[in-house]
Amino acid sequence: MKEVIQEAVKLLQEEQPCVLATVVRTKGSTPQKSGSMLLVRQDGSGVGTLGGGCVEGDIWFAAREMLRHHGGPEFKDYFLNEDIAARDGLVCGGTMYFYLEPMWEPEAFLDIGNKLIDAYEGGEPVGLATVVNAPASAGTALGAKLLLLLDGSVSGSLGNPELDARAIESARRVADVGSTDSFITEEGVEVFIEGFTTPPTLAVIGGGHVGKATADLANMLGYRVFIADDREEFANPDRFPYAEQTVVTKYDEWAEHLPINVNTFVVVATRGHRFDDMALESALTTRARYIGLMGSRRKNLMIYQRLLQQGVPLERLKEVHAPIGLDIGGLQPEELAVSIMSEVIMTRRGGQGGPMQMAEWYIDRVASRVEDAINV
Repeated sequence: MKEVIQEAVKLLQEEQPCVLATVVRTKGSTPQKSGSMLLVRQDGSGVGTLGGGCVEGDIWFAAREMLRHHGGPEFKDYFLNEDIAARDGLVCGGTMYFYLEPMWEPEAFLDIGNKLIDAYEGGEPVGLATVVNAPASAGTALGAKLLLLLDGSVSGSLGNPELDARAIESARRVADVGSTDSFITEEGVEVFIEGFTTPPTLAVIGGGHVGKATADLANMLGYRVFIADDREEFANPDRFPYAEQTVVTKYDEWAEHLPINVNTFVVVATRGHRFDDMALESALTTRARYIGLMGSRRKNLMIYQRLLQQGVPLERLKEVHAPIGLDIGGLQPEELAVSIMSEVIMTRRGGQGGPMQMAEWYIDRVASRVEDAINV
């Protein structure tokens, strides 16, 4: 949601008020998950999305009313029942929780907004905690914010030391990976925590057929792409025009040339066992969230054996995804790319990797209802 934050900063610099609506929590099936944002300008136009349909329309209307009447922040919930689903083509059965924050005073958000943009553009990750719901008796203000920097420094407060400590603990978990979290205290105070960092990045080590197909797909999916190979003809801007960086380097040194952080996914797919060995050893020195190694089980175990002899900890090797990808039966480079990126997405989003097909009892239950209705 970089473009939403950028627009908010731009409007406030121009002393134009706006409302930032954020999905802070969801339950069940919903068209958007927590962290989705919509910025509504004073003229009614907007940036971002909350999922479309009447849900977004109602939040949009509420934001317009805030701007018209100089209103304060609000917490709203929205149940997606079957009527809404039928009308808007949405999935049904879920609940979305929104925090609407009108921005009147530039000083209240500009410093935070600039730090968020810096994090998006490669600066240090940050975690932002906001009180999005609070009863009057809680002793904390709706909209109170706490910003945690990667070096441990904190600016702002949520209202009391206990609340701050809990928010800081959560912010440390989400800042590096750009995810979200929330908690509700016994007093009914709800805090939403967002991590802001660079977009997810795929580092492909080996620019051959599979590496090229995987990088192409990752680019389509919105990932930043880094390419490293020891041959210039396989790591250059002509072959990978969308890549943020292409590096020609020895495979045992590639990690020294690319800015790998915890929101990076590394794919080791060089042209041979000896090079995979060196490339993986270099990958293991990074903080990458995911490291995947192509090749057969036998080849990978041979690599593991050497690395163990070199002193690489066993637990570190167990973190490697090898052989890489999900088992979808892929053979062609493009099919292998789908397998690899499926596993990357699963790791990033917290999926399970299994089929989504409904169990037979779901269908039997529907059939039973139809039969009962016919017999009435």
